[in-house]
Amino acid sequence: MDSLSTLQSMGLHLPSPAYLFGAIVFGLVGMVAFRLGRRREQPVTWGLGVALMAYPYVVSNTLVMYLIGAALCAGLYLYRG
Repeated sequence: MDSLSTLQSMGLHLPSPAYLFGAIVFGLVGMVAFRLGRRREQPVTWGLGVALMAYPYVVSNTLVMYLIGAALCAGLYLYRG
């Protein structure tokens, strides 16, 4: 039995390469923001970093993931504290 077709018949689909790339990039940006926010004692930067690392686990649509990631990165840029 083909395991990929079995998973697809159960409603599970593998993410696209664009989704994986975005999740990795936003996760890395979030990790840097988290570390800087913790080091500089800036709770907004720290929180945005946590949000950037965590939200790809909740969002399954690639376009929505990129829009949310861009908005969170814009928040980091505008806050820069």
